[in-house]
Amino acid sequence: MVNSDLMVEPAYAADLIQRRQRSEFLSSIKGTFYTAIKKNPDIVPSLLTLALNDAVTYDKATKSGGPNGSIRFSSEISRPENENLSAALSLLEEAKKEIDSYSKGGPISYADLIQFAAQSAVKSTFLAAAIRKCGGNEEKGNLLYTAYGSNGQWGLFDRQFGRSDAEAPDPEGRVPIWGKASVQEMKEKFSAIGFGPRQLAVLSAFLGPDQAATEEFLSSDPDVLPWVQKYQRSRETVSQTDYEVDLITTLTKISSLGQQINYEAYTYPVKKVDLSKLKL
Repeated sequence: MVNSDLMVEPAYAADLIQRRQRSEFLSSIKGTFYTAIKKNPDIVPSLLTLALNDAVTYDKATKSGGPNGSIRFSSEISRPENENLSAALSLLEEAKKEIDSYSKGGPISYADLIQFAAQSAVKSTFLAAAIRKCGGNEEKGNLLYTAYGSNGQWGLFDRQFGRSDAEAPDPEGRVPIWGKASVQEMKEKFSAIGFGPRQLAVLSAFLGPDQAATEEFLSSDPDVLPWVQKYQRSRETVSQTDYEVDLITTLTKISSLGQQINYEAYTYPVKKVDLSKLKL
């Protein structure tokens, strides 16, 4: 019989190698997004809406749709609810070319591309808020965000790396036109995918280019108003803890609706060294 401990050790070592490969690849991806967003800061609201609209096609009854990259198809990105999102998609397509060029474990899926771009966009808003609190001083703002920010809260989001792409557009009629929908319609859509007024309020930046205007509109609803006020108060604090943590938690959940994560995605075989050929 083979000692089970001897079998576990190689398996554990292989798992550690795969984790490192995925971690290094993800770190490079975040670097690519950071550079792209820094060059195009005005694209941030569109990146957020792009990720939201790709995700909320999820249908609980049929377990179809969700954050599967289907928004990349021309027939879906051209729908009324996705108006003005083509530029964001184009930016991500350019980023994908760069990411795929250095990937050792195959091309990144559009589903991962879109959701991790949203993560980078959210982080850029957190950092921008810290810089504003420091009077526009970037160095001090970076220090503030490092000291008090929410970077440590992204662990689960980062582990959900390995989404699969849809092979066809998702069905029409599943995504509201946020700029024309009533608050009640928004609440109904969020309820249909398992969320409530709290999540609607914390995702206000995802619902249009002007977060302040969106929050003013959401505040007309008595169910959403207390949450809007809570997050507005939080954003006035140094750390923005309530707002940032709840936003990260909600994005983590919404970005994995209906997805079966492949935790071996983007890994690759490691070239074995023939020790007999080494010269000592």
